[in-house]
This record gives sequence, C-alpha cells and structure tokens, in this order.
Amino acid sequence: MEQAVIYSPLGPLTLFAENGQLTALVYGNYGTYDDIPLFRETRRQLGEYFAGQRQTFQLPMNPGGSDFQRRVWKQLCEIPYGTTITYRVLAERVGAPKGFQAVGQANGRNPLPILIPCHRVVAANGTLGGYSGGLERKQLLLRVEGVKVPPIKRPKKRDRKKAEE
Repeated sequence: MEQAVIYSPLGPLTLFAENGQLTALVYGNYGTYDDIPLFRETRRQLGEYFAGQRQTFQLPMNPGGSDFQRRVWKQLCEIPYGTTITYRVLAERVGAPKGFQAVGQANGRNPLPILIPCHRVVAANGTLGGYSGGLERKQLLLRVEGVKVPPIKRPKKRDRKKAEE
C-alpha cells in the first residue's frame, strides 16, 4: 500500500492507494510521501478543485465497502457540484426510501471524502447535518462550491444558576 501526505486548505490530507487506485483519503498527516503519478495527479486535481477550477474528479478509486455502501457512494458522485440533497433524498435514490439513517451511516463511512462528495448531503431541517471530517470542513467544502451554508450551530452552555437549582 502506498501513501502520501498532501496539503490543502483543509489541512494535511493522507492519501492511500493499492494497485494504482485510491482507497482512502484521511484528514491529517499519517505518513510519508510515496512519489507515484497517482498521488501527483490527485494533488493537482484537488488543487484545481480548491481554486474553483474543477467540479469533478477523474481518478481511479476503489473504496472498500459493502454493496450498500458502494451504492450510496456511487450515488454521491451523481450529486452535481454546487448543490446539496438531503439524506432522505439520497435514500430514495439508492432504492431504500425508509433507510435514510443507514444512508447517513454509509455516508459517514465514505473512505474518500471530497473525491466522493459526501459533503453535499445535508439534513432535512436545513442544517449541515454531520461530517466525518468535522462541520467546519464540510462548511468550507460547500463554500468552495458556491453553496450558501448556514452557520454551524454550537450547543448552548447551560446556565449555571439553573444547573445549581
């Protein structure tokens, strides 16, 4: 397995590949740099994406996962750049209209975030929902694509007086 750390506006990203195909993209610096053409091309395409010059990725990818997860991830790649859909709509598109929680779990297990655009799925109530890389990263990715995003809602701190009562 080859791996490489590249740098992005989201911080360091570690890429993993096997047999000439990307298998994972992980937020953070988890390794060394294997200088192979696939990683150079991935770095180039990600750079174009963050510069607003690329809307889709043409990279060989092989994310491991169950058949259901792969169906979800394939459908994520069909969401147009600069748009969002809800978990419920995604569930309908993969043929599991009542399975939006399972779709959310598959979305969260996407091993190739950004490249397989799981950040384009939002909650039905208009909030960002979740994101395995953190909501700040999801917000930035959507802004790169020109999506107007709501502010991240932080949990309110409990009032000390009420806590003491």
